Order: sequence, then C-alpha cells, then structure tokens
Amino acid sequence: MPYQRPTLDQLCQQARQDVLSGGIPGVTALLRYSVLNVLATVLAGLAWLHYGYLDWISLQSVPWTATQEYLEAWGALKSVYRKPASAATGAVTFAVSASQIIPAGTTIQISGGMAAITVADSVTTSLSTIASCIVTQAGSAGNIASGAIATLGSPIEGVQTSGVVTTAFTGGADSESDDALRDRIFEAFERGGENGSAADYEVWAETVPGVTRAWVNPLGYGAGTVVVYIMLDDANAASSGFPNGTDGAASDEGRYPTASGDQLTVANALYALRPVTALVIVCSPVRQPINFTVASLGANNTSANQALITQALQDMFTRLAAPGGTIYPNQWNEAVAALGLSQFNISAPSAPITAVTVGSMPTLGNITFQA
Repeated sequence: MPYQRPTLDQLCQQARQDVLSGGIPGVTALLRYSVLNVLATVLAGLAWLHYGYLDWISLQSVPWTATQEYLEAWGALKSVYRKPASAATGAVTFAVSASQIIPAGTTIQISGGMAAITVADSVTTSLSTIASCIVTQAGSAGNIASGAIATLGSPIEGVQTSGVVTTAFTGGADSESDDALRDRIFEAFERGGENGSAADYEVWAETVPGVTRAWVNPLGYGAGTVVVYIMLDDANAASSGFPNGTDGAASDEGRYPTASGDQLTVANALYALRPVTALVIVCSPVRQPINFTVASLGANNTSANQALITQALQDMFTRLAAPGGTIYPNQWNEAVAALGLSQFNISAPSAPITAVTVGSMPTLGNITFQA
C-alpha cells in the first residue's frame, strides 16, 4: 500500500496533541493565540515542508516520474540527451537601386517581433537582393510564413529599408519536453545496445532537433541501402510536419546525391552513427491525402463538433500513419467514437486505407460533414 503523506491539518492536530500530552502542569487546552499553539502550528508547517521535499526526492529517484535535470541525468546513463531548441532559417528579399548587397551579419527585424541575422552576403539580381537569414531566438516562434514584412535593422545605402520574407522560415523547434524525453529514455532502456537495427535508425533520427517521427525501410533503394523517412510535426507545422528539403544522403557520402534542408540535417547526423558500409538515404514521405465523409450527425453537426472530429482524425493519422502502412476503418471509427457523440457514420472511406507506394503516407484530406 502506498505511503499516505499526512496533511498539514493532521500534522497541526498531532503537534497540539503532543503538547497536551507532554505533562506540562496546568495545560489542559490550547487557546487559539497562545504561544504553545503558535509553536505547534509552526513546527507542523516545517514538518509538512520536509514531507514535501521527501516526496519530491522520491519522484526524482526513478525515471518515470523524474523531471528536468534529474530526468536528463537518467537519460545520460543511456546516452539519451534532451533535444535543444533550434533556430529557424529562411530568406528575405529587398529592392535595391543598383548592385548593392546586404552584408553577412546584418540584423533584420521581421513582423511579429522576431529578429534575424543574415548568414552570408545577399545575392543581387536585377533590382532585388535575396539574403539568407537565421532567427536569433531559437524555438518554434521563429517559424515565419512567407509574405511577412522584413525591415533592415539599420539603413544600407541603395537598399530599400522594407522588404518581404520570400522563403518561409522553418526548422525552428522548442526544447524537447520532459514527456517526449522520457519516452525516448524508456525506449533506450528497453532496447539495450545499438547495432544498426531498424529501431536504432529510428531513435538516431528522432534525436535530431525537430524530428518527431521516423521510419526505416531496409534495402529500400537496393542492397546496402537504408532509407529513413522523417517527419517534423512541430517545427514544420506550417507544412503539416513534412520536411522541407530534398531527399538524399549526407554531405560526406560520395555514393549518392546529397540531400538538402531537413533531410540533409538528419542525413549528416546519421552518417556518424551508421554501420560503416550502410548507404543511408533520408527521405520525406509522399503525401497521400484521404478525404472523409462524416454523415448522420443530426444535431451533432455543429462547428464545435466538426473541429473536434477533425482533431480526432488528425491525431489518428499522426499516431498510426506510416510510409507504406495501412489504416483500418475500426481505427478511425474508434477515434471519432471517443468524442462521445450521440450519433455519426463515417461513410467514406469504407475500406482500409493502403499506401499506393512504399514511400506514400496517408494523410488527412478534406472532410465533408452531413447532418
């Protein structure tokens, strides 16, 4: 039976009773504002704080309840570390009067309160110049859609002060949460040693900041190849979690075309971890949108319920969809049934959803709601 920590009221009552039972002559009751009653209350409060500290220590003593740096210490035993926050990158365009450039290291303010710094001299063509930038503040808040207004931090002769984001800022991810880190730590303890198995590749890929899901297709492009599919559900939420870049291998891999963007980041990380002969190719899953028809809703056909159904189906795809995988009708019916609606009928699709190719991954398409 778990230890029942005494409440503050119980400790106060116990302290008062101890005073009354202490044998002090003439003390048969404690007045509310008496010195003995105040001292009993103070001591009970201190004891209650000690109980709280011991309770907190017990939580940190096992990985399934540990938090923050204590959880990180448990992870370090299996070489699992918290993913740091990453900064988003993108490009901005400014009009110029001649062949002016924006030098590297220039500060640019972007609408929404974010600041970015150019990582190289801008490239000028005709009457505009394009500068690649990185947001100064790491985190998902730096993911900025194209079309946002960009302003030079200080004027540059021949360059218009106000510009626009022409390549969306992506790749920004917040520091990994305790829950996500804890899941990876549990997997590491369950898995044991690393030997280049499919599970190892998935774990290695998910260790890269921003990557939330990964799948492996051994021999996907022939003998000696390992194809790794990745998703960045939080960092690339604007693109439904799909990576921004081109498929390929690591920068130092001479046997296959080099990847770019998110795929290159993961490929470079895997290159140092893979078995020496493996040709690792990092790919984006191919979208396969699936349209749904939710009928017979009756009085449940409200905008609030429609939003809940959409969220439930999206969560189902996030949990169950995989490149080349299959999702069954009972799975999407269970996802919607969990909402507790009095009636509904998912009339389409009516058969299992199967990926059309090995790399295709079913995703949520349009939803038609019918009363």
